[in-house]
Amino acid sequence: MPHLTSAGSLPRTSGAEQLGVGVPGYAHPLLAPAEWAGLNRPGTPLHWAVLDIDNGPGARPDPHCLDAAGRLRNARERALRGQAPHDAVRAAGGRLLGHLDLALGGRPFGELVADARSYLDWYRVGGFYLDRCPAGRAELAAVRRLTSTLAALLGDSDGADRDGGLLVLGHGTHPYPGYAEAADQLVTFRGPWADYRWSQVAEWTAAYEPGRFAHFVHGVPRTHLEEAVRIARWQGAGTIFFTDRSDSGGHTDPFAALPSYWDEFVSRIGPGISE
Repeated sequence: MPHLTSAGSLPRTSGAEQLGVGVPGYAHPLLAPAEWAGLNRPGTPLHWAVLDIDNGPGARPDPHCLDAAGRLRNARERALRGQAPHDAVRAAGGRLLGHLDLALGGRPFGELVADARSYLDWYRVGGFYLDRCPAGRAELAAVRRLTSTLAALLGDSDGADRDGGLLVLGHGTHPYPGYAEAADQLVTFRGPWADYRWSQVAEWTAAYEPGRFAHFVHGVPRTHLEEAVRIARWQGAGTIFFTDRSDSGGHTDPFAALPSYWDEFVSRIGPGISE
């Protein structure tokens, strides 16, 4: 089952000791080989990366994706067994997540479960990223039904390790608070720097530790990178991805490739540490 933390009196922390990278979805490994290879680079504080073949697992196993998935999974397994260099891979992260598009609640339950099974059978993913997840109270019951089913599938698979599987809800905004009990992590911001720098965090998030929230921001200038990281920590995000690429008015995916300042971005977060 997902790691569900009940709302309580947990104080907000700076998040400095937990801050890491989440990759919402690089381009296909054949088109973005440097991006996928960089996930295993020593010192990268990777929490998770999303594998999206064709807005889902695709019709059949893809050899390039199989290779990328295997390298990431093997790196995590070596770190967890203590066989990797001390700073090679953060032992709490480095998971590969399958991409499931909820279409704001518009996709049938059976289709989503079938996609999840394909990800588990073909790529042995360690969890799922539920993109375009609805955020309203009315849709919460359906999302909880889905995450409970996915957690059971992960529990029966060999893709999840000793820490279990990971479920991330890709709202892109602050949802109804009950969603915090439906998955391990919520994406509470996804959008441009112009909005992020003036954004406000929902008060209810203060009851949870930083590891429960993720922020994805595009169009962040290099000169404002430090400010962006500071905002993430102040707002209690534990997982982030910042890039100077833009969405070109909604015509491109700004998160499909590395930002020009990738090395600086990673260094500001700090190296991953195997436990």
